[in-house]
Amino acid sequence: MGRLAITCGHSLLAPDLTSTVFPARARRRPAHGPEGAVTALDAGEYLVLPRHGLDCYVPPHLVDHARNLGALQAAGCDRVLAIGSVGALRTDLPVGTVVVPDDFIALDQPPVAVYDDARGHVIAGFTPDWRARVLDAWSRASASSAMGAVVDGGVYWQTSGPRFETRAEIRLLAQHADVVGMTVASECTAANQLGMAYAAVCVVDNLANGIGEGDVAEEFAAGKLQNQERLIATLEVVAPELATGVA
Repeated sequence: MGRLAITCGHSLLAPDLTSTVFPARARRRPAHGPEGAVTALDAGEYLVLPRHGLDCYVPPHLVDHARNLGALQAAGCDRVLAIGSVGALRTDLPVGTVVVPDDFIALDQPPVAVYDDARGHVIAGFTPDWRARVLDAWSRASASSAMGAVVDGGVYWQTSGPRFETRAEIRLLAQHADVVGMTVASECTAANQLGMAYAAVCVVDNLANGIGEGDVAEEFAAGKLQNQERLIATLEVVAPELATGVA
């Protein structure tokens, strides 16, 4: 059995937060894959890869998912727990809600191609058995961390970023999806091409533009801060559990 990889955004790297998700023994390590090297945090039982970079910030539309996932696989990882920040497309998904999506839409995205041959012809999607295990572990752990409600299933719509969507765009998206983000679908596709199990935990940091009443950028910043500590508290329980057993 391979190792667990956790992919996440920058909100989990806040310097004022202490956590066993990134324990003192965790060390920086270069992970070398076919597309190049990336820097991850090695916690022993699992690797943590900030998809936007560890010492810099790569905006969503420039993240090299093929390089990231290829490097994680080369480092021995065979399954991915993705943590994603999302905007809710429904008013009944308030800030703090956790959605474990079971499908996604990414029609207008640039192609993700780990391979330049027929191996790229995969049917993209979340890995059912692995998603079920992540959902079970997260649901049990969130009860003790006071994380928001955990929703089983939902459609994730990926937009290109880095800008937020217009109100008209959100009205369109809301007819077909439940949450909106900028990275998870492409990252999942790269994992699919590599044969890695993939599941995502999407945390609602804001209501999408026009779904809520406030300024979406301000709500996004406030929501991230509101969710940080509870998200990390849940990960402290979930990560060691998912690092053991079969994917």
